[in-house]
Amino acid sequence: MKILNWFLVIAGICGLISIRMLEDKIFYDPFLEYFHEANKNIRFPQFEWGKLVAGHLVRFVLNLIFSCLIIQCLFKNRQWTIQGALLITIIFAITFPIYLFCIYDGFDIGYLFSFYMRRFVIQPLTLLLIVPMFYYRKQLGEKRMG
Repeated sequence: MKILNWFLVIAGICGLISIRMLEDKIFYDPFLEYFHEANKNIRFPQFEWGKLVAGHLVRFVLNLIFSCLIIQCLFKNRQWTIQGALLITIIFAITFPIYLFCIYDGFDIGYLFSFYMRRFVIQPLTLLLIVPMFYYRKQLGEKRMG
């Protein structure tokens, strides 16, 4: 059973990596090239709002599924998985409208600010905070029990 859990954790990590590697093929995001260019003077791309929002929502859902798989298999605690999903969703619910405003504003609010808001929207950065937090929580629980 332990081998299966580690296999699923690795599968979740591979899923997240696959989303990142295939992002230009499976998601509509005209800002990929804009933010990958070292030259910040590249023209602001033309885009369709509906397709852009839908693409980010689909990406969020896929990131959420793989993140929850990782959390569940690492900690085997359904309540923590739900809490992790809720935290990830809250962070997305805060950063996504801010990022959309940055786009609406043509990134006049600031290139780096827009860049980092986008990172929180498209990458599962919150998972990097949740895993150590839950690990610490687990260690505290084991100290109290033992």
